[in-house]
Amino acid sequence: MQNRKIIFFDIDGTLYNSNKQVPAAAKDAVHQLKEQGHIVAIATGRGPFMYTKLREELGIETYISYNGQYIVFEREVIYSNPIDNQTLENLSAKAHGNNHPVAFCDEKDLRVSTKDHQHVKAGIGSLKLDFDVSEDQAYFKDNDIYQALLFCTAAEEEDYISHYDDVYFLRWHEFCTDVIPSGGSKAEGIKRLLDIMNINIKDAYAFGDGPNDVEMLDLIENSVAMGNAVEEAKAVSKYQTGHVDENGLYEGLKKTGLI
Repeated sequence: MQNRKIIFFDIDGTLYNSNKQVPAAAKDAVHQLKEQGHIVAIATGRGPFMYTKLREELGIETYISYNGQYIVFEREVIYSNPIDNQTLENLSAKAHGNNHPVAFCDEKDLRVSTKDHQHVKAGIGSLKLDFDVSEDQAYFKDNDIYQALLFCTAAEEEDYISHYDDVYFLRWHEFCTDVIPSGGSKAEGIKRLLDIMNINIKDAYAFGDGPNDVEMLDLIENSVAMGNAVEEAKAVSKYQTGHVDENGLYEGLKKTGLI
């Protein structure tokens, strides 16, 4: 058997195809990796409660959620970095004044300020969650929030960017952008995890496709951009594979020699 490796997979557009399902070939590939003794991990912008069934289905116990703000190693939380409460208070007030809904995400739930807004329906709907989202404008007051979602257009987002120094905005949908603590990313989360696990970064692999994967793919030498990836992700990756809907993940693992 080759030396033990750790492989980080993004979820949407990487493990999940366009129908938010794991292709059979990808599922088989993950099981092959585990049978060979490798560590399979997730690095995603989603909260852990959004992919519980996926982790159970694939037997994954190590994961980086909320773009590096909530890290679990073998079911144990090893790092958490919530957004400052005053920042959330200010952001919520400003967004409310602009009729822009805000969602507050902790490790166990997602609550949105205005559930029936058309931008919320479009943004949250695209995630194809298997539960109903609840409405709560003050959820941040009594819970640690690791990531917020601001529902507005890219043009409207500009007005927010200049107001906050301790968070940054990362757009993933026409009507929605992530709000993340400054300095946080999947790449930083991977550094923390590898340090705790005492794994050399040269023994790490990463697969991704989105804007929030670029830093991770740039950090990891053995990086693979999906065929459906944004150009920025492809530009920093060592390998490029096929589209997620065309067994791209399986093909990418073959290219790297992992399976």
